[in-house]
Amino acid sequence: MNTQPQSSQFLTLEDSAQVDAALLASNEKFLARLTVSSLNLLKHIAQEYAVNIEDLTTRQIIAWFEKDGKIRREQGSESAYLQW
Repeated sequence: MNTQPQSSQFLTLEDSAQVDAALLASNEKFLARLTVSSLNLLKHIAQEYAVNIEDLTTRQIIAWFEKDGKIRREQGSESAYLQW
């Protein structure tokens, strides 16, 4: 698994514009943005595990978050993949 952080945007400006243009209520737009962002993160996780996204398991996703959190705690937030 690659532990090097990469600059990544989970919701691109294009994605956001498409959600804004959709005929959705505000709460639906929020959920759509969250879902698109989650999809982009899951693509990254699947790539790190070298599996298809549909083959990811709950355990792999949890392990990935544990690993990223450990990197953040031990090396600082700049070293983690998720930048928050």
